[in-house]
Amino acid sequence: MASLRDQLGGLVYSTEKGNTCPSCREPLESCRCDADSEQARIAALDGVVRIRRETSGRKGKGVTTISGIPLTTAELKDLAKALKKRCGTGGAVKDGIIEIQGDHRDSLKQELTARGYQVKLAGG
Repeated sequence: MASLRDQLGGLVYSTEKGNTCPSCREPLESCRCDADSEQARIAALDGVVRIRRETSGRKGKGVTTISGIPLTTAELKDLAKALKKRCGTGGAVKDGIIEIQGDHRDSLKQELTARGYQVKLAGG
């Protein structure tokens, strides 16, 4: 682990360039860290969309999670909006995973299959 001095020793602001990215030290306007990490996330997927129902960490309230969709974050938000509208519930996109409130595995499987994705129901 890096020492505190190494962690805080990087350039944060420059009068020539303005704010800089802490990872690549480039100006924020030309930083490609987010795009590169998103491309790496998409490349690591196996092409199977997994739908599961989860209750852990949610005080017993069930949510349906959809993972493995090879889309960018903006496209995931648009897809999540359409899926939430179809189910008539709320939800969110967190770390490349779509969360839909309630148990809607069957209707989500039908919708994603109609959109051309290979879908697998995972978990119990």
